[in-house]
Amino acid sequence: MRALILSDIHGSAIAARQALSFFEKLNCDKIFLLGDTLYHGPRNPLPEGHGPMGVVEALKPYAGKIVAARGNCDADVDLMMLEFIKIEDEYAVVEDPAVDGGRRTIRLFLSHGHIFLPECFPPNALDQLEPTEEKGRSIDAYLYGHTHIWDLHKNFKNILMVNPGSTSLPKGGKVASFGVYESYDKPDHRGNLAKFSIHALDTGREIASFEINDRNNEI
Repeated sequence: MRALILSDIHGSAIAARQALSFFEKLNCDKIFLLGDTLYHGPRNPLPEGHGPMGVVEALKPYAGKIVAARGNCDADVDLMMLEFIKIEDEYAVVEDPAVDGGRRTIRLFLSHGHIFLPECFPPNALDQLEPTEEKGRSIDAYLYGHTHIWDLHKNFKNILMVNPGSTSLPKGGKVASFGVYESYDKPDHRGNLAKFSIHALDTGREIASFEINDRNNEI
């Protein structure tokens, strides 16, 4: 699986089209949309190229490939405009079962980040949110937005935090950015099973990366 990770577009048609151009360039098959897609937000300025309908039209061709979570700026009227996408109210879970020839499933938790606080998010959260007889559905990475600041690090619960930043309104001195998730059918020469990376929106250059490795669990 290779997925484009987008968050906090905030109604910028220019940013949406530019980010989505990397879907083909990077041979992606999924888009993870982490919220705050159409509305610019009362605390934010209008982003360059503001045009919510342009964002809607840019996303439509990818409707069947999008997994989405709802952001704090996503009102009911926004979801009506994005009716071609199934947007979960609070979170979505993606399971990637084809890693290492099907011997390993990587489980991703997608949320905007304003409800489930990333820093204290536990690996067994699914056992609490979706109780079943099956236990131990450990989460490998939490994908979130909200802060408009890209980030890759492990929280104190040992869950990988992946924030792709904002495509249109970056903060903290960061550049506009997006993320990419890529899993491997076979481990690479260092035993890595998957990789998360952050990329600058203007050129696509890689800014940072983190690889999932079950043996040493290191960057």
